[in-house]
Amino acid sequence: RVAVVLPALDEAESVAASVAHWREIGCGLVRVVDNGSTDNTSEVARKAGAEVLHEPVRGYGAAAWCGAGGLPENITWILFSSADGSDYLDETSLEDFRKAVADGACLVIGDRVTRPDARATLNPVQRFGNAFACTLIRLGWGVSFRDLGSLRLIRRDTFDWLALQDRAFGWNIEMQVRSVEAGIPIREVPVGYRPRQAGSPKISGSLRGVVQAGSGIVMTLARLWTDHKSHPARCLASLTSISGETKGG
Repeated sequence: RVAVVLPALDEAESVAASVAHWREIGCGLVRVVDNGSTDNTSEVARKAGAEVLHEPVRGYGAAAWCGAGGLPENITWILFSSADGSDYLDETSLEDFRKAVADGACLVIGDRVTRPDARATLNPVQRFGNAFACTLIRLGWGVSFRDLGSLRLIRRDTFDWLALQDRAFGWNIEMQVRSVEAGIPIREVPVGYRPRQAGSPKISGSLRGVVQAGSGIVMTLARLWTDHKSHPARCLASLTSISGETKGG
């Protein structure tokens, strides 16, 4: 019932391990979306057992949107993750994801900040950008998140209803903010995180990537905040932690 979507750009050295992890957990379908790779990412992913799609328009959101389209009817959940091997679920986190779903969450976000081992893996750029974006969400919508990571599980019907518009770096931001405004039950679950298995980071590995991602996130938040202020009655949400504590609303 779960389809995994892995946007990938030049991840030939790590994508096979990422695909293997989600297949071992028992996900019904693993899709790798090649976002214009210049290496043999597609070939490696296919040999590892993934279904491979191609999205020539560069952008994380574009690749994620492509991977979530045209899924088999039996798929009821979509799990977005990275193709670089940094995202994973150990037995504890997997069980916490299952509990969150059983408790009614429609969006479950992997929190890389709470566990010391995961937090230590985040580089300074990731830590600052994550904290800055979460602060802006708290100031604009009154809801506190701990993370904006790529590992997230969302009900398929919820995802379809959100009809996300961003096709670049604001994808995760838009998903969380729009879910808050719509009153969709959200849970953050502490997860592990490890260094990418190979290659260089696409965002934090260069000044250009940092600037592009940062400006994209800020612009997305500005657009969402302007729309929110124009329609304040749409903000109905509450964000619930794994312990059941209401964190905003």
